[in-house]
Amino acid sequence: MDHQAELGVRAKYVIPPFVTMTSPSHFTIVTGQHEENHGVIHNKFFNPETGVIKSFEATLNISEWWDHGALPIWITAQNQGLLTGSVHYPGGGATYGMKKANRAVVQPPRFDYGDEKLWKECADKALNWLQGVESDGKLSSEVQALDFVSLYFGEPDHTGHVYGPESSKIRELVTKLDGLVGYIVSEISARGLQESLNVILTSDHGMTRVKPHPEIVLSKYIDFKTEVDFYILNYGPSGLIYPKPGKEDIVYQKLHGAHPGLNVYRKEDFPKKYHYAGSDRILPIIVYGDPGYLVNGKIIMQWMNGQHGYDSEEPDMRMFFRAWGPNFKQSYVAEPFEVVHVYALMCTLLGFEPGPCDSNATVTADMLN
Repeated sequence: MDHQAELGVRAKYVIPPFVTMTSPSHFTIVTGQHEENHGVIHNKFFNPETGVIKSFEATLNISEWWDHGALPIWITAQNQGLLTGSVHYPGGGATYGMKKANRAVVQPPRFDYGDEKLWKECADKALNWLQGVESDGKLSSEVQALDFVSLYFGEPDHTGHVYGPESSKIRELVTKLDGLVGYIVSEISARGLQESLNVILTSDHGMTRVKPHPEIVLSKYIDFKTEVDFYILNYGPSGLIYPKPGKEDIVYQKLHGAHPGLNVYRKEDFPKKYHYAGSDRILPIIVYGDPGYLVNGKIIMQWMNGQHGYDSEEPDMRMFFRAWGPNFKQSYVAEPFEVVHVYALMCTLLGFEPGPCDSNATVTADMLN
């Protein structure tokens, strides 16, 4: 990765959106919209009216969660004549209106994030699509080369959760991922794509080490049976609470100041700078822990050594950014920027007009030749 940075661009760091969670952040990248505008405000599909909550894996296949008014780059590019694809990228397999990416593979349940063979298979699939070849590498008149493909890998996130971001396991894994980048670079060259293909390599969030005793258990302060109708908790440090009718003030007052590591807001009072609480999907009470804490509901249900989901301004939540290709400068170091602006950068590289967004191409213009 460092070698590719010398051949292209690296940013000092990139600022993620709030909440610093996988699907919301990924969707900000491909829509150029803040979370309150695109509506993907959690990894899990939920409906407070029915009480339904779906897992991260199940949510990948629920178009209703992703299609909330924002058009991602796969569809906006298609509408202007380009062909797009997605390999395991959150939201990449969903239907938006009546449209989907031209080609898409959704990450299957129980996917082995650490299988290096599967990493290469996913990379090969993306490159085959960009080259316009079949899975056996043969050219076909029936296969059109795609203009854009999003590609997602669930590591080092998975290992960071289990062992912590500063563990030897993470260092070993990053070395393997560096080898994967080397494989992709060599394949791009072998396929003759190096003069036409621009590559952006980034992440969705950072990670911090969980405290030795990180548990904030909200049932110590509020009565879930009599005061709460619905909640999304037990998922890292952040959560949402729907109090019973007439109980919102009581729940807020009981939680506010209850624990030194707990931040509690009414939806309407949440800081505007995070561009989060304006979504109609946000519940009346928003909670999140300070770095290292985990917020639980009724009982302790989280055992992890690394976590994200914290304040997007925390240094440990910062993201990395590398980019190279014919349109990027070489050996260029970009100043920090918000990841929402990557969308406009991709639109510029692909040569089409962005859809309605919060992304500004001038922020990243200095990276380009």
